[in-house]
Amino acid sequence: MKSLSYIAVLSLLALILPIAIASDPSPLQDFCVGVNTPASGVFVNGKFCKDPRIVSADDFFSSVLNRPGNVNKAVGSNVTAVNVNNLGGLNTLGISLVRIDYAPNGQNPPHTHPRATEILIVQQGTLLVGFVSSNQDGNRLFTKTLKVGDVFVFPEGLIHFQFNVGRTPAVAIAALSSQNAGVITVANTVFGSNPAIDPNVLARAFQMDANVIRDLQNRF
Repeated sequence: MKSLSYIAVLSLLALILPIAIASDPSPLQDFCVGVNTPASGVFVNGKFCKDPRIVSADDFFSSVLNRPGNVNKAVGSNVTAVNVNNLGGLNTLGISLVRIDYAPNGQNPPHTHPRATEILIVQQGTLLVGFVSSNQDGNRLFTKTLKVGDVFVFPEGLIHFQFNVGRTPAVAIAALSSQNAGVITVANTVFGSNPAIDPNVLARAFQMDANVIRDLQNRF
């Protein structure tokens, strides 16, 4: 009888454990509001699949990264992405790629990818890179100066940056662990939200005068 009881317990655990450790798939968009009528909704966590019978090599090919991006911007950099939105073959594969061009003193300003870890390799120039850990870890800064061929990893969700400290243009290639990693640029998000965040909220958060906050909001 005891052996039968053990078998029953093991059988129950075999049924329960997969449910206990299961989790929802990571979302591939910022939010997903439920609807009761499919006609008024959209397909999420990927895109509709193309009929496999008409798939070709072109569905897995892109040449957009072989051209330098326009760095004549306020931050002095340009990010060119290859993700599921412009390369359908990436759908469901959980990976994407970007090329980042930097003018001298240009930067990819502090930002975060809510859905991906990033690994970056320098192809040209010298970059100062880094990320900041979470509040629970004391907001520690991890930083390195990278030269051609050097690699650095930015953990998922953490604020990170790259800055061209050289006197010549720089280029880096980065891979991200999502077909749609998303990007949240800190300054644009905080000071350029639509509608604007109440300046008094930001003044208290940053311990600055509200008029200074308003000036920053006008810049974004």
